[in-house]
Amino acid sequence: MNLKKVFAIMLCLTLLLVGCTKTGDNKNTTDTDDKDTAKNKTFKVAMVTSAGGLGDRSYNDSAYEGLKKIEKDMNMEIKVVEPADVSEGEKYLTELAKAGYDLVCTLEYGHADILNTVAPQFPDTRFAIFNIVVDQPNVTSVIFKEHEGSFLAGALAAMVTTDDSIDKTNDQKIISAIGGVQSPGIDKFIVGYEEGAKYIDPDIKVLKGYSNSFGDPAKGKELALVQIDQGSDVVYQIAGGTGEGVFEAVKEKNVFAVGVDSDQDYIVPGNILTSMMKRLDMAMVMLAEKLQDGTISDENVVELGLKEGTELSPMEHTKDMLKPEYLDQLEEIREKIVSGEIKVTDVTKE
Repeated sequence: MNLKKVFAIMLCLTLLLVGCTKTGDNKNTTDTDDKDTAKNKTFKVAMVTSAGGLGDRSYNDSAYEGLKKIEKDMNMEIKVVEPADVSEGEKYLTELAKAGYDLVCTLEYGHADILNTVAPQFPDTRFAIFNIVVDQPNVTSVIFKEHEGSFLAGALAAMVTTDDSIDKTNDQKIISAIGGVQSPGIDKFIVGYEEGAKYIDPDIKVLKGYSNSFGDPAKGKELALVQIDQGSDVVYQIAGGTGEGVFEAVKEKNVFAVGVDSDQDYIVPGNILTSMMKRLDMAMVMLAEKLQDGTISDENVVELGLKEGTELSPMEHTKDMLKPEYLDQLEEIREKIVSGEIKVTDVTKE
């Protein structure tokens, strides 16, 4: 082979290598540009409340705290919609997607079927729903392990219910729970609460009732008073705004309630033993962060339990009433749940 041919071959190989390198460099530059563009973009995030709307000092308000943090700390544009009825979900989810919101979150469990219809119509919009899985490529389902936190609440309730050093308890091994509308999502709390109580004392009795509403304080108070008259001195409310009536009842009868979703201990200081905090505020911020960094489409189901942030409240107003060994035992139980040594039933997966 003469020198001219050798030179020609080497030149071709060199050009080919240079071309490949340039192509790779262009791709890396494009990826970086896309990330920079996403980072600098002003995202729009909307939230559709569940039944009861804002002002429940619980589920909806906890999520709203996260939304406000998104607006303040992440410079995102936010919007809140409060449907008068679950059936309005399709209307609002559709309108928000058409308005160009990048992330549309619904707190309403009953919007699952609606979202299955709406989400495919707007493939460029990211939707999120809480407490139930919707299997669509542009939907992120956030599932809380409320049964784990409720187990801790039930365990604490069983510890204190016959403690005669506390003036809010009696000598009967009876505690109770009041749910909103009966459903697997609500029974998930109640079953965890009962299992936690029976882990401490297998002989304890757990009364249960449902208000069939998340916005009826009068009904909540009525049910709580009936349970208290039957001997319950710790009433777990899982009923949104209905729980306000439960708090009125425990204050009137000087017994304990257990709050839910957010830290409700301050509502009736000293009469709310603890609150099972789902930390929806943290979940909302997490979704916004994933939206901003472009990873939200990587996770269609996100589960959050004791390991990820679900917890009991700090018990600012009641901790001094509790024996130190109660708190030590709670921490041991928490660690056993996180490690998997204690298995808490999730009725939504049965």
